[in-house]
Amino acid sequence: MSHVTHNDGMSETSPGVHFPSDGEGRRGTSTTTKGILADSVRGVDPGLAERIETAEDWRKGYVGLVHEATAASATSADAARRIAADGLASMRSRMVLVDRHGDEVALEAADLPAEGAPFATESVRGTGPRVQTLQVPYRGSVLEGERLRGQLAAWVDAGVVEPSFAAAVGEVIDHPEWLDAGGHRVLLIGAGAEMGPLETLLSWGADVMAVDLPRSKAWRYKKAMAHRGSGTLTFPVDEDGEEGADVIHQPGQVLEWIRRERGGAPLAIGMHAYADSGVHVRVSAAVDALMSRLTGDGPRTALAWLATPTDAFVVPPEVVAEARSRWSGRGFGIKAVQAPTRAMARGRLFAPAYRSAEDGELGIADVIVPQQGPNYVIAKRLQRWRGVEAEASGQRVSFNVAPATWTRSVTKNPVLGAAYGGAHRFGVEVFQPETVRPLMAALLVRDLVREAPQRSHPEELFSDAAAHGGLWRVGYEPKTALGVAAIAGLPTSLRRRR
Repeated sequence: MSHVTHNDGMSETSPGVHFPSDGEGRRGTSTTTKGILADSVRGVDPGLAERIETAEDWRKGYVGLVHEATAASATSADAARRIAADGLASMRSRMVLVDRHGDEVALEAADLPAEGAPFATESVRGTGPRVQTLQVPYRGSVLEGERLRGQLAAWVDAGVVEPSFAAAVGEVIDHPEWLDAGGHRVLLIGAGAEMGPLETLLSWGADVMAVDLPRSKAWRYKKAMAHRGSGTLTFPVDEDGEEGADVIHQPGQVLEWIRRERGGAPLAIGMHAYADSGVHVRVSAAVDALMSRLTGDGPRTALAWLATPTDAFVVPPEVVAEARSRWSGRGFGIKAVQAPTRAMARGRLFAPAYRSAEDGELGIADVIVPQQGPNYVIAKRLQRWRGVEAEASGQRVSFNVAPATWTRSVTKNPVLGAAYGGAHRFGVEVFQPETVRPLMAALLVRDLVREAPQRSHPEELFSDAAAHGGLWRVGYEPKTALGVAAIAGLPTSLRRRR
């Protein structure tokens, strides 16, 4: 957490979006994140809210409680919308904006004043030829057209992506005119994210506004990328000539810059910023505040996120049925090997997926990795709630589940990296970022131009067109195979970390 120190030696919180102070200068995360999750479900399940509030070991207990909160949202469309609205309201009332004098106000009441010097603007226009078809690098070749359709079908057959994902990407193959973002101007917050669509959109000729932290080396890379592409990259520059901006500590200045530069085309805001620990919650809260105000400026503003596969999701009955079929269809040899292991572990290993779901009911695909911690899950939940709330209000939303991918954040987490390394043994495919980027960018542009979907349940926002890598359709409850996958994948993980 960033701080400034005054001449008297006392440490004072820097201006920006923060967790609330406990009155003694501490800004811990647990009380706030527990309170947000509890508040989200209180109107739907008061008993669950109490269990969340009284959880003694939040860092260990959060996994089961988030699962329960997800199950509560599955009970009805009204419950899902109520949980999203109440969770966001709680975050906005608890998180605070600290001004340059050290005074803090709840984020819901903050004006987001631009307290520093206004940003200037620079742009880089691409000089390269425009890529006019959807092209996806995969295992040493570039797939497009019918070859890409064939691979999509193979992924569906393997249970790696949902059939709706293949259909959605197929629409983009059929409509290459969508690739420049369909007449939208795109704002990417966290523009340099490894799985973000920046490079792909620029290669398609899109007009992209980019906000990312002021790191000179990273901005040199982004500007070179823009020069090679065929679109336009526009970004803020501070009074010292440094590119970039910090949405946590400069939300008012960022908002002022976006308002000045957005132009007349409808704006699509993509949230791709990531941070470790509680900073992830803070950046999610800051971006929510920006989205609220920019949507107020222009109701045609679209909102976009990528959902992590390592979360808990409501999935349709056909996914549950497929997972059960895979469990039942295990070979005799596999069953014989796993049976004594399951017995020794008292059922905690190789457990069948969706044990609590009845036939024909929605299920909960719980792929939360405990080592990621509650701050990560709550940050992602805030984003999901915002997507549900925005779509319920009639706003255009793109919120797609991306597959397990070999990103830097994965390889630096030894447990998750090892589990990914052994995931193929359990029917899960882990993708390379260069494959995921154009696929998810294709879903984004399709979501910007298609007619608004009619959903029977708000959670379909995430299950529609999901590319989960197989985690939803494997026969095992993923957490019960995680340890075995990690042991099997340790050599692969170690090689990638060198």
